[in-house]
Amino acid sequence: MNPIAEFIKKSRKEANLTQKEFAMRSGLGLRFVRELEQGKETVRMDKVNIALNMFGMEASYSRKENE
Repeated sequence: MNPIAEFIKKSRKEANLTQKEFAMRSGLGLRFVRELEQGKETVRMDKVNIALNMFGMEASYSRKENE
């Protein structure tokens, strides 16, 4: 699972929110929340940031370091 998906799922559960409750509070669709938490690779970044903003976070671009 990707780090953003893990963070959203963990934070949502710590906030005692179901996926449906999280979707309603964030203004995102339930399907999007499910796909995000499952690590779908083709999600819209603007919506990812809406989800992250619920927990005071934001995704940003950075260079990938050589592995």
